[in-house]
Amino acid sequence: MDYHNKLVLAPMVRVGTLPFRLLAAEYGADITYGEEIIDHRLVKCERRLNEILGTIDFVAKGTKEVVFRTCRAERNMVVFQMGTADAIRALSAAQIVCKDVAAVDINMGCPKSFSLSGGMGAALLSKPELIHDILTTLRRNLDTTITCKIRLLASSQETVELARRIEKTGVSALAVHGRKVKDRPRDPANWNEIADVVASLSIPVIANGDVFEYEDFGRMKDATGASSVMVARGALWNTSIFSAKGKLPWDTVKKEYVRKCILWDNDIKSTKYTVKEMIIHHSCLELAEGKAVNKSDTYMDLAKLYGEEDYYHFITMNRP
Repeated sequence: MDYHNKLVLAPMVRVGTLPFRLLAAEYGADITYGEEIIDHRLVKCERRLNEILGTIDFVAKGTKEVVFRTCRAERNMVVFQMGTADAIRALSAAQIVCKDVAAVDINMGCPKSFSLSGGMGAALLSKPELIHDILTTLRRNLDTTITCKIRLLASSQETVELARRIEKTGVSALAVHGRKVKDRPRDPANWNEIADVVASLSIPVIANGDVFEYEDFGRMKDATGASSVMVARGALWNTSIFSAKGKLPWDTVKKEYVRKCILWDNDIKSTKYTVKEMIIHHSCLELAEGKAVNKSDTYMDLAKLYGEEDYYHFITMNRP
């Protein structure tokens, strides 16, 4: 996968499912990361071809739970992001999914307690030997692009030193979120420290943090020297941020997201979560729309709410 001059959808838990990734790609994203999947979950999955939807599903054995869903249309742009703290388990998990994705990325930046408590995400930042073990194990045993995503460490020097160690493992690219573990989303991203990493490496660096308008892609690229730029919240709030023609009204984007969720039979809880996150930024869940989303138990409910009943009936009636 080429990591130069790309607009990248960042991994977002419960958001980065197939419909959202395809919507981002439709608006102009070049690379789309899925939501983080923990290795423990993936090793308990089996690969199934879903002939009704035309998807490739990784389903928890003995259940109907779809842990990860992809399709051939995104084969060359989707990145599977994994949470792990064990090299052998990471390899076992990656082997299950690697032939259906463009790359496998190891999450080394998530500051959430569920990741930290399992020794995953940002907990890896203080374990360079384990990082090296995980990445080199994947690189030596898979014919697949391997990358990872980190956060800034306490000092720029420490971040650069870790980034250099990561580069030596042979990964194809490194994504850097311009915040430290203790920082909150409201704290400004430190583009200068991302620039320090870029200047110290020869592999592509993907810069992440505080991209809210299409113009910010160029601003961040110029400020950091990064090969590509990644966006999370800006894409969640209005996925058409990837469009060079300018953002569409968020109501339009929201309805298109709901349509894609209906088309790809996305988990209704995931869909409702994402729609509510969109609403929270632009409005309030205590108003009529937010209350209606909360009460929606089925896609028919959401279709009625957003005036998409005809689309819902067309899709459901024409499925095999």
